[in-house]
Amino acid sequence: MSSAKYKRILLKLSGESFSPSGERGISMEEVVHISKQIHEAQQLGCEIAVVIGGGNILRGSQFKATNDVVEEATAHYMGMMATIINGLALQDALESVGCKTRLMSAIKMDGVCEPYIRRRADRHLEKGRIVILGAGTGGPFVTTDTAAALRSMELGCDILMKATRVDGVYSEDPEKNPHAVLYSDLDFQTVVEKRLRVMDSTAISHCMEHSMPLMVFNFRKDGNIVKAVTGTQVGTLVTNQTS
Repeated sequence: MSSAKYKRILLKLSGESFSPSGERGISMEEVVHISKQIHEAQQLGCEIAVVIGGGNILRGSQFKATNDVVEEATAHYMGMMATIINGLALQDALESVGCKTRLMSAIKMDGVCEPYIRRRADRHLEKGRIVILGAGTGGPFVTTDTAAALRSMELGCDILMKATRVDGVYSEDPEKNPHAVLYSDLDFQTVVEKRLRVMDSTAISHCMEHSMPLMVFNFRKDGNIVKAVTGTQVGTLVTNQTS
């Protein structure tokens, strides 16, 4: 069996990965499918932290232009709560396939999970626990993409991996243009200049400034998480190196 190329990774999962394509809510079948892949990757000797989104339940931005009752900051806090709901589902799914886990929240919720403390999260990872990081950064107006970039640096990860529903980074949206070109390698400067849809601009800036490699790949293809962890070419690798 191949061994992990990366000792520690930050895996960014969108909330949409928890439901069938085009649907909302949580499908435990989908969550268990992802959990099995994460478990296989961990067995190769990789320490794994996961940042989870909440878009399958609620996006804070959805209130922005549709009402004048819920303040935008409040809506973002609501979105953070959605990530904790997803985190609880992922925790139980991971444990059902044999993983040891810890769910940590950037907002204090002692009844359901631990508070996020960097040193504690680091220790959990060292002990072989999969650490699920919920509630983004704990503050509004920040995406879970940016939270993933920040946590990857805080926890000393070797790479940030973003699992998506497409095969990597394209020149255009492949769901709108079937002739869009898939990139295998990119540098961050090109991502910025071409305004490619990878992560939000703040997350990209953090990764570029701190030389955090970013891999974008399709989580729906069986084995892709394991392939990514072993260093096999999958999806798109974004670095500061110009090819």
